[in-house]
Amino acid sequence: MSELGLTHVYSGKVRDLYEVGADHLLMVASDRLSAFDVVMNESIPQKGRVLTAMTNFWVHEFATVPTALVSCDPAVIEEYVPGFLDRRAWHGRTMLARRAEMLPLECIVRGRLAGQAFDEYVAKGTVHEMAVVEGLRLTDPFPAPMFTPSTKAATGHDLNISLDAAADLVGRDLLDEAQAVCLDLFARAVSKMAAAGLVIADTKFELGFVDGRLVVCDEVLTPDSSRIWPADQVRSGETPPSFDKQPFRDWLSDQPWDRTPPPPTVPDEIVAVTSERYVAAYDRVTGQSLDHWYGA
Repeated sequence: MSELGLTHVYSGKVRDLYEVGADHLLMVASDRLSAFDVVMNESIPQKGRVLTAMTNFWVHEFATVPTALVSCDPAVIEEYVPGFLDRRAWHGRTMLARRAEMLPLECIVRGRLAGQAFDEYVAKGTVHEMAVVEGLRLTDPFPAPMFTPSTKAATGHDLNISLDAAADLVGRDLLDEAQAVCLDLFARAVSKMAAAGLVIADTKFELGFVDGRLVVCDEVLTPDSSRIWPADQVRSGETPPSFDKQPFRDWLSDQPWDRTPPPPTVPDEIVAVTSERYVAAYDRVTGQSLDHWYGA
């Protein structure tokens, strides 16, 4: 944004990145909604605030783990970006972060069988090309959480890979360190979620290096990066309701759309219920109200 003296670096499906000097980035989470790498024309109210607030919550829960996040507080951001306090539309959806050298892996941890892992398991009996016990059904827990990396594709879709393939990309020692960090965070999240009556099926972490140290970057345990289910509605072999864009996915699966632009028009009622799911996720997980978060 030229009026704030920021240089635009990148726009993804959800986030816009701006350069703040040589060492920091401003990450602004929009309300954009995407599916199959196509951004819908409609936005989901409060979605960007939920993603930012949830990340902030987990970063502070994981206080002993280094992170790239500096602050989400508009007053703190103002110190780095003069004029930010006047840009109220960005309050609550913006993270000031240290610039990191990103690990070229999506660091996924899976506690239960779902999503792409379920599809592969049904077809081949494996998950990310790795052997898994027989006889599992949809939503069943693995004997132990699995670290299941994927590639980071500049264009197109990420590719699920095995641990051996990931080691070829980043080296065995670095992979072992990333795996240990992510499994530790996942175990802590499972415990916190359970206390709130929730199950976390899987989540994706982003890791990178700041000053030569491996740190957690970008969003952390949000409804966009995780499958979060109400524990009392998880049944083996059935798809439980989830605190994310599941209502939108369900609606979209019934549409005669070929998954290429232009996307179909999303009805107002689907937009509304999806927004409610995101807000409910924050309230339920954190025990706090989104009304008390920046930008309300």
